Amino acid sequence: MIGKYPAKMDDKNRLFVPAKLRGELGNTFYVTIGVNCGHRCLTVYTEDGWQRLIDKYDQLPIAMKSGATSLLFSNATECNPDKQFRFTLTQNLMDYAGIGKDVVIVGRAGQAEIWDQARYAAFEQESLTPEKLLASLEAIGL
Repeated sequence: MIGKYPAKMDDKNRLFVPAKLRGELGNTFYVTIGVNCGHRCLTVYTEDGWQRLIDKYDQLPIAMKSGATSLLFSNATECNPDKQFRFTLTQNLMDYAGIGKDVVIVGRAGQAEIWDQARYAAFEQESLTPEKLLASLEAIGL
C-alpha cells in the first residue's frame, strides 16, 4: 500500500476507504493501535496480514503474550465497509491516536496507518530530513 489520502470523520465516526486502497484492503480488514517512530497512530491490516500477526503471536512463549503485545488484539476492531466504502472507528481507537475530524490515511507497504491530520503533518515534518530518510533506506537494505 502506498500513498497519502486526506479524509474526514463523519458524525458517526466513519471514514471512507480511499479508492486506491479498496482492492488491497478487501471486504474485511482490521484496525488496531499502532506506533510509528514513537508517535501514536492506528495500524490497518489486511485479513491475510492480520492472520500472519495472529500466527506469530500464537507462537510466542506464554510469558511474552502479556502487556503491550496483547493490547494489539484487545484494542482491535474488525472492519467491513458498507456499500459507500465507509467503516467505523471505535472511540477508544480514536482517543488513543488523538484522531479528530481531519485525518490522513497513509500506505505503509503491506499495511496502512490512520493519523490525525495535524499529528501526521508534525510527524512528517520531523521525519523528512536527509539523515532520517537515509537511515530508513539503510534499514531496509537499500
